Amino acid sequence: MTQENPSALLQDENQIIAERRAKLTELRQAGNAFPNTFRREHLAATLHQQFDEFTKEKLEEQPTVAKVAGRMVLKRVMGKASFATIQDMSGRIQLYISDDHTGEAVHTAFKHHDLGDIFGAQGTLFKTK
Repeated sequence: MTQENPSALLQDENQIIAERRAKLTELRQAGNAFPNTFRREHLAATLHQQFDEFTKEKLEEQPTVAKVAGRMVLKRVMGKASFATIQDMSGRIQLYISDDHTGEAVHTAFKHHDLGDIFGAQGTLFKTK
């Protein structure tokens, strides 16, 4: 069993705080750092109940726009595409962000968000292979 070095943990925590403050400064310089105009229209659990039975093809035939919000609990950035899982009060849903679908500017902005951030998204539901 190893013991954690308290000074190393404090240094890591201080570095995280400094990085988050720098990001906040950038957001404030770009405009409103905490916009409050996004309004969620759907809950993750409701979307799962309504659409989990749909095949990939059926979802493509009947495009459905969803507007969700929650805390980002998972983030995977992979070049020109990224995935995020957000959790709201009812459950979790995965988001897909890419240069092709959301635009390069939105995807670049997404890359600066951190786990734990509150995130809102609107897009067309689809299933991956």
